[in-house]
Formats: sequence, structure tokens, C-alpha cells
Amino acid sequence: MAHESRSRAASGRGTLFVALSACGFASIPIFVTLATRSGAPLLEVLVGRYGLAAVLLGALARSTGTRTLERAGLRVMVVIGLTQALIAYSSLMALNYIPAGTLSFLFYTYPAWVAIIARLRRLEPLTRTRLLALAMSLFGVIVMIGSPTAAALDPRGVALALSSALLYAAYIPLIGFMQRDLTPAATAGYMAVGATIVFALAKVFSAGFTFHLNLIAWRSIAGLAVIATTISFMLFLRGLQVLGPVRTAIVSTIEPFCTALLGASLLGQPLTRDTLVGGAFIAGAVVLLQLKNENHAGRPS
Repeated sequence: MAHESRSRAASGRGTLFVALSACGFASIPIFVTLATRSGAPLLEVLVGRYGLAAVLLGALARSTGTRTLERAGLRVMVVIGLTQALIAYSSLMALNYIPAGTLSFLFYTYPAWVAIIARLRRLEPLTRTRLLALAMSLFGVIVMIGSPTAAALDPRGVALALSSALLYAAYIPLIGFMQRDLTPAATAGYMAVGATIVFALAKVFSAGFTFHLNLIAWRSIAGLAVIATTISFMLFLRGLQVLGPVRTAIVSTIEPFCTALLGASLLGQPLTRDTLVGGAFIAGAVVLLQLKNENHAGRPS
């Protein structure tokens, strides 16, 4: 009984960490919209976001005992940093061909891809509870965002959006594996450094060394770096250690609902009945997983 109680408590903390991280990640489009509306180029915003986050996470990592460059950290910087940049780039490119709602629907198929990858690699079982929760969360996203077949779709946008979803599906178990020898702060810090290098190189090669950031943009960058990167990645990694890739992906589907709430409160965007109904299905999936205490076997230490 004591072991079961501790397991349920750990599962509850992991679920809370991932849910809070999803709410933090949900602020990304809000801060980016505020920055770009003020005239700031997107690449400059991304360089500022990851650059400032790298400084914050580096200081946090040093305070927890990480003093020097580690081989495991360099691997995270190259592999995870590049993957993070590719996910962002492919999503932004997709918006040139398909609406934002369609992009969101296609991107949030990633929990299904995570589950399939985990099953093919025999890392986690697909229990009936997990399958039901997965179906509820995906249905919730469909209700919130709408059917992607409502209009003719450019295949280039579809391909880019699905590529982004597949990259993210591979990213979640990959970062879970690669952080085993690092603290969450060090893992997130190395990731931020890698992404900063990628976006900084893209900025220099595309528009030179000059930056054009005003006060509104800097405030948005501060929000992106502190809330949407430093805090959110720390919470995400801590939750991932407990829940494993499949449960983490399913719980993370609350993100579009949180984005809708933030958009309504900060940008004056409408909050529709479909958003509330879809959010209820996603919340139900999270509660179902928690009530069943669906922990994965063999979590990383």
C-alpha cells in the first residue's frame, strides 16, 4: 500500500509538471504575436528567446552542480538543439501554405505518433486506458480546431506540418533518453544553446548582424525566455522522467486549450463553445490516466 501511495503521488506530481509546462508552452504564440505585431522580425525574436533562456538555464545548471562541458551535454546541444530548431522552422514554413488551425490539428497528432513509436520499439505498452485517453485527447483537439478537410489543403503545408509532428514525436522519447546523465536544468540549457546557435546562424545568413528589437519585443522575448522556455522546459523534463513519453504526450495536448484561454484574455480572441468542449475531452483524458495511475515501466533514473 505504501509503495502504491508513493507511486500515485509521484504520478500526480509528474502530471502536474507536464500540465503546467503545456500551459507555459501555450504562451509561445501569444508572446510571438505581440513581438511580431510590434515590427520585430521572427528570427530575431527566436534568437533572443533561446539566447536569454540559455543564460538563465546555464546559471541554474551551475547552481545545481554542473560546472563544465559534458559529453552528454554536447550531444544534447547538437541533436536536441537542432531538432528543436527544425520543429519550429517546419511549423512556421507550413503557415505559408495552410491555415493556423489546420497546422494545429496536424501537429497535435503527435501523441498518436509517440504511442506508435513506443509500441514499435517495445518501450511502453499500449493499454486500453492509454488508447482511450489518446482517442479522447485527439478528439478534443479536433473539436477545438475543426476538421482539416473543411477546405482544400496545399500538400506542401500538410507535409511540413506532419513533418513537424513526427519530429516532435521523436523528440520527446529522444530527450527523455539523452537527459539520463544530466540534470533537467543542464539538459534544457544545452538545448537552448544549440537552438540559439542554429537561429543565430540563420539570422546572420539571411539578414546580417543588425537587430531591430523595440521595447515591446524585448518584453515578449523575456516572457518567451523565462516562462515558455526556462520554466516550461524544466517542468516538462521533470514530468517526462516520471510519466514516460506516451503519457507526457497525451497530457501535453492541453496546450491548445491553454493557448485559446490566453488568446481570449490577452489578445481579445473569441473563446468558442467548441474550444470549451474540446478542452473538456482533453481534461478527461488527463484525469483518466491519473485515476488509473498509468505509470510506465523502467523510467530513467
